[in-house]
Amino acid sequence: MPTPQVESEKHGELNCWRLTTANAELLIAQQGAQILSYQRVGEPPLLWLSESAILRQGKSVRAGVPVCWPWFGNLQRNPSSVQAMYSGSEAPAHGLARTRDWQLLGAEQHAGALRVTFELPQAQGQLPGWAHDVALTLTVELGDALTLTLTSRNQGQHPVTISQALHSYFAVSDVRQVQVEGVEGLGYIETLADWEQRQQQGALTFCGETDRIYLDTPQQLSIVDPHWGRRITLASSGSASAVIWNPWTERARALADMADDGWQGMLCIETANVWDDVVELQGGASHSLGLTIGSEKL
Repeated sequence: MPTPQVESEKHGELNCWRLTTANAELLIAQQGAQILSYQRVGEPPLLWLSESAILRQGKSVRAGVPVCWPWFGNLQRNPSSVQAMYSGSEAPAHGLARTRDWQLLGAEQHAGALRVTFELPQAQGQLPGWAHDVALTLTVELGDALTLTLTSRNQGQHPVTISQALHSYFAVSDVRQVQVEGVEGLGYIETLADWEQRQQQGALTFCGETDRIYLDTPQQLSIVDPHWGRRITLASSGSASAVIWNPWTERARALADMADDGWQGMLCIETANVWDDVVELQGGASHSLGLTIGSEKL
C-alpha cells in the first residue's frame, strides 16, 4: 500500500500541496487554505475545479472549498451584529480569509490517513478593518472520507460575532439530473425572489438558477447522481444552515472563471453559519464548523 504523501507544487501563481493516500488525492492552495480538487481512486472527482479557473494571487479560485470568514456573502446582508465587527471602507464578498496566505502548521499520518492543519495568523488582530484577536485554523483529514474542521477561538476579552461557510463546489454528471436529499420540508430564503421565506416541497431538483439559504438543516444531506451511480454524502457539525447555489446559463456566461457550460457539472452546497445562525464567541470561547464528504454507490 502506498505511503501517504504531502508534496509541494505550484499552480499558476499559487503555492499548493498535493495530498495522496492509497484511496484518494487532494490539492490545496496556501492562499485561503482552499481545497482545489478532491478525487477518490476509480471515481469521478468529488469536488469541482472550473476548467476556466484563474490561479492568481489575491483572487479566490472557482473550485473546491473556499473558506468564507468572518462573514458570508455580502456583508450588508448579514445581521447587524456581524456588520458591527467590521470598520473598513469596502467589504469584500465572503469575508477576508479566502484570498490571504495561510500557514501550514503541520502534517501527520495515522492509520493510512493524512491530516494537515493550516492557520491564518492575520486573524489574530491584523486583518484590515477587522481588529479582533481570533485564532483561526482549518484541519483537513484525508482518509476514507474527507473531513474539514474550521475552528475559531476568541483570544480577546470582548465578544466576536461571525458568519462563515465552507463554500463547497461538488462535481456532478449533470446538475439537471441530480437531486439533493435531506432538505424536504425545510424553510429556506429564496434570494432570487426578493429574499422571500418559503418551504421546500420534496427533494430539491434543478431547472434554473438556484441561490437559496436553507434553515435549520439536518446534519446529513446528500447529492444523488444517477448517471454517475453515486451518492455524495455531507455530514456537518456546528452548523444549522446551508446555501445551495448553481448559476445556470446566463449567470455562468457572465463569470470570467467559468466556462459557458460549466454550470452543468457543478453544484454548491455550502455548510454554513448564516442568516440567524451566526456564531457569537465570548472571550476565550471557540467554535468548530465541520464537514465530512463521502461517497457511496447507488
